[in-house]
Amino acid sequence: MIVVTGAAGFIGSCLVQKLNENRFFDVVAVDDFSRADKNKNLEGKKLAAKVDRMEFFNWLDANEDQVQFIFHLGARTDTTEFDVNIFNELNLNYSKTMWEKCVEYGLPLVYASSAATYGMGELGYKDDESLIPQLTPLNPYGDSKNDFDIWALRQEKKPYFFAGLKFFNVYGPNEYHKGRMASVIMHGFNQIKETGKMKLFRSHNPDYTDGGQMRDFVYVKDVVEVCHWLMYHRKDSGIYNLGSGTARPFLDLAKATFNAMGIEPVIDFVDTPIDIRDKYQYFTEADMSKLKGIGYPHEFISLEDGVKDYVQGYLLEHKAY
Repeated sequence: MIVVTGAAGFIGSCLVQKLNENRFFDVVAVDDFSRADKNKNLEGKKLAAKVDRMEFFNWLDANEDQVQFIFHLGARTDTTEFDVNIFNELNLNYSKTMWEKCVEYGLPLVYASSAATYGMGELGYKDDESLIPQLTPLNPYGDSKNDFDIWALRQEKKPYFFAGLKFFNVYGPNEYHKGRMASVIMHGFNQIKETGKMKLFRSHNPDYTDGGQMRDFVYVKDVVEVCHWLMYHRKDSGIYNLGSGTARPFLDLAKATFNAMGIEPVIDFVDTPIDIRDKYQYFTEADMSKLKGIGYPHEFISLEDGVKDYVQGYLLEHKAY
């Protein structure tokens, strides 16, 4: 069996679909299944079991001999949440227990880290493990992810294979439930449908024009392709960036969304909210040489092609992947 935590969430549910497409039907979905809007992401998918996240370790103790691989993607991902205790419980301590169970039972582990660990990018965006203790994230979410990366690298006992993946700006189907944390593409799509216009944050940095703020946007189908590949690779343990490798302006993203909808672009610029303005990243770009250096063979989907697939294949139909 293959375990996916966070299975009802955005990336987790897309990974379940990817596994099903590759004829893996012995998938154990782990999550908090109390939210109906998230559970829609699992409709139609083939699963061996659904296990509540708080019951999972007891389940694993009883079933470890049947488990072949664990994808630990479940986490609290709200960058505007500042209750450190929530992140310590759900992101840091839960992940430590997952790691220790994988060591105990000889299980390979892929887990979700985050590009939020890089903070303002003072040290760049290279996944050099020697730099990880020096990184300064901008919020408790980023701290929790970086704290676990640091803890994992310091452990004498490690799973025989592990990979921590620093997800950059992931977008794509199955993020309908994410509210404020959903991608700008989904928010923009909804704005265009309602008003014919799309809002972008105004630049408060003289080095960037309005809409010129740049991020590494990566399509979720590329993310799960990497996860699937690592399930077979099972060597070269370490922490890896997972982005497209190319920073693009928000203005390009907006235009791609309008084009996918067949509508002429009309963009309004609004002030960046005060509560995130001083922690707003103006540039991120994943250095992808490390993952490619261990043999990852696939090219990443362009922003234009990814947005077109997302808008026309999913958003317009309100379909899940």
